[in-house]
Amino acid sequence: RFLLSNLSWYLEEYMFDGFRFDGITSLMYHHHGVGYGFSGDYNEYFSENTEIDGVVYLMLANALIHRIFPDAITIAEDVSGMPGLGRPTEEGGVGFDYRLSMALPDKWIKLLKEVKDEDWEVGNIIHTLTNRRHTEKCIAYCESHDQAIVGDKTISMWLFDKEIYTNMSLLSEETFTVHRGVALHKMIRLITIGLGGEGYLNFMGNEFGHPEWIDFPREGNGFSYQYCRRQW
Repeated sequence: RFLLSNLSWYLEEYMFDGFRFDGITSLMYHHHGVGYGFSGDYNEYFSENTEIDGVVYLMLANALIHRIFPDAITIAEDVSGMPGLGRPTEEGGVGFDYRLSMALPDKWIKLLKEVKDEDWEVGNIIHTLTNRRHTEKCIAYCESHDQAIVGDKTISMWLFDKEIYTNMSLLSEETFTVHRGVALHKMIRLITIGLGGEGYLNFMGNEFGHPEWIDFPREGNGFSYQYCRRQW
């Protein structure tokens, strides 16, 4: 009741027009998705592993949100691929309007980190971008804060590396690295917007500048706090 009343409060008092439910895989299964790999077998979703109370809460939350504000948008972040997550509660679904296509940013970062440009398989990329249940709407995205945290880098940083600081101006020499980076930066977003889903998520936090990578204090960096906060 407390969680549901919070949703109602933000809708009615602050006029919120939607919610993104973060990491709900941990809510829908007794194992919380920890150390568990989902293959797509339906027995993995509908079994004694399913946390029924958690799923019912999400159904109630979506029903409440859409009763108070029918045009509100709810988005689910789930790594398991739970069927029906993006179908109405009236059909027995969980009721979300969209689900995040979480495999897409991982695909782009994997290609940039591990595969040479000429070895990118276009068919495999298209399969990843279109591999979803077409009765459930998806939000496509190339990267988010998850890809720029704990020592990893944004797509721009992978493409431009140190030249992002010295060679991005029209007044400076355009190097091969910058030329290639700008081209791929545009094409990655174009094909993701075109094939990845029914909506597109901009890089959260990228509206006013490009974020530096984040690295929390750890043994590998001498427990430094230099990069543990968002910088631009």
